[in-house]
Amino acid sequence: MKLIFETNPEIDPQEPTIIIQAAKQTDKAAAIMAALEHFQAEKSDIIPVKTSQQLNMVKTKSIILVDLVDNLLVIYTVDGILKTKETLVSFHQKLTPKHFLQVSRHAIINVDYLLALEDSFSGNLTAKLAHQLTTSVSRKYVKDLMHFLGI
Repeated sequence: MKLIFETNPEIDPQEPTIIIQAAKQTDKAAAIMAALEHFQAEKSDIIPVKTSQQLNMVKTKSIILVDLVDNLLVIYTVDGILKTKETLVSFHQKLTPKHFLQVSRHAIINVDYLLALEDSFSGNLTAKLAHQLTTSVSRKYVKDLMHFLGI
């Protein structure tokens, strides 16, 4: 991947234009675009989570793991567990990409709570998190996690 910066006096300095060029639309290009969209959107330090009983205000820094279990989104925090009917995709969009990474089709982790990674079945890894939580890192996401960790 090449990074090139070009000046253009016709562009408003408050609204820079970003163009991603490639031979074709790839997963990598889509990931870059998604990261830029996440960067552009201002994220709150508090996310509203609607459970069956109430609307809870959750501090994003307290979230350890978000896991999809039986069509319910289970949010593990340092204070407890919340369950909501929100989708994993929509919840992920509310989180800052600086701390949160999707590690499987069903899970997002807060890397601030990642304690260790262990080899698992057929190329997968097991992520050991704070509060004795674990989740599987599927092969599809291992490379992204290693890149995120600088490995």
